[in-house]
Amino acid sequence: MLSYSPPPCLHLHLRRYSHSTTISSSLHHHNNRPTTPAPDPVLRIHNSKTTSLLLHHRQSAANKTENPPHENENDHPQHRDSSQTTEDNPNPPQLILPPQEKQNILEMSLVTKRPPQFPGSIYSNSLPSLQSVLQTQNDTRRVENDDEEEDEEAMIRRALEIRRKVTAEVFKGAMKKGKFGITYSTNLVNRLPEFIDHVMIEAAALKRLPEFKDSTFNFRAKVVIDDSNVVPLVRWLKHNNLSYPKIAKLICMSRGNLDSIRRLVEWLKTVHVKGEFLGAILLKSGDDILQRRIEELDEIVEYLESNGVRRDWIGFVISRCPRLLSYRMEEVKKRIEFYLNMGMNENDFGTMVFDYPGVLGYFTLEEMNEKVNYLKEFGLSTEHVGKLLAFRPQLMGCSIEERWKPLVKYLYYLGITRDGMRRMLTIKPMVFCFDFEITIAPKVQFFRDLGV
Repeated sequence: MLSYSPPPCLHLHLRRYSHSTTISSSLHHHNNRPTTPAPDPVLRIHNSKTTSLLLHHRQSAANKTENPPHENENDHPQHRDSSQTTEDNPNPPQLILPPQEKQNILEMSLVTKRPPQFPGSIYSNSLPSLQSVLQTQNDTRRVENDDEEEDEEAMIRRALEIRRKVTAEVFKGAMKKGKFGITYSTNLVNRLPEFIDHVMIEAAALKRLPEFKDSTFNFRAKVVIDDSNVVPLVRWLKHNNLSYPKIAKLICMSRGNLDSIRRLVEWLKTVHVKGEFLGAILLKSGDDILQRRIEELDEIVEYLESNGVRRDWIGFVISRCPRLLSYRMEEVKKRIEFYLNMGMNENDFGTMVFDYPGVLGYFTLEEMNEKVNYLKEFGLSTEHVGKLLAFRPQLMGCSIEERWKPLVKYLYYLGITRDGMRRMLTIKPMVFCFDFEITIAPKVQFFRDLGV
């Protein structure tokens, strides 16, 4: 067999590679050696240069370990003790702290969120107590909870406002479908906050029904508006000469029961109320007029008819005194009997109510008694006062303090006695209804200028 022998140059290259590998491994081991001295590793064969370089580095490192830099013993005692404990003593001594510092450290360890401090402030004697820190935490948490509740409430309000706007737009769409203009619809919707909320609540309640379980809110709101027949009602009220502010107020007064408006309007027409007075009667006869039963209203009308008020006068009386419909039957009987007990017959009472319907509804029973008693002070009996009121019922609309007393003082100044005033009441009671400063005093001055 043939034998192969490497050339001399290959031996030279292998020797150089071995030397470089040995030097690099030795240097790497020197740079990563531990702090404590380790046993010398088994060295490979080196040449003179690498051996001298390695011994020089080891000698320098040994000198630094045996002779550390001199520093003051009073500088950083705690850090020095800790370093000695780590390197020299396997069982370091426990650090002894004063009781106050221990208490401060314990208190601060119980606090979950420490307040910002500068370095070393944990050992300060001005640290807050545990109770104050915990109280601050509780206050912070309470404020955070309040903020969360406010945020949640604001979110709910925002959602409600969005639903209100959506409901209003659906209502405007229904009005547009009913051939109403955009301006009229917008003005009407802006005056219907209660009805819009009613539609919104009813639309939300429809979602509980199986047939509306998967429907949208807009669809349910449209269903509620269509079922209420509010658009035809608005057109019907507008045809009866009601302006949109009155229509809006009536719809809000109905509390969602829109049929009560049509029912009451139809009843008013049966007692000869003209269309131009329908809105005023509905709005001025009390907030609960739409909740009154038709039977109760019929009873009031029948009682008036039985005491001298003709059927064809009822519409006129109700138009001038809508508040009469807001009283219960017991109250109406007391007011009518008040005048009948002064000697009025049915004819006198009927004509009095027709001339001045306010005598039945505009004043309380206390005010009516005070005015009758004041008229009696001029020497008139109860029957005379009854006849006086039947002839001039406008006396009931005069104020004692603002109208009658200033006039009586002026007449006394002119030399008119009580008998003269009684005669004036009997012959011309309208004098006590005139305004003193505007009518009476200028006319008296006119006659005085003539020499009377």
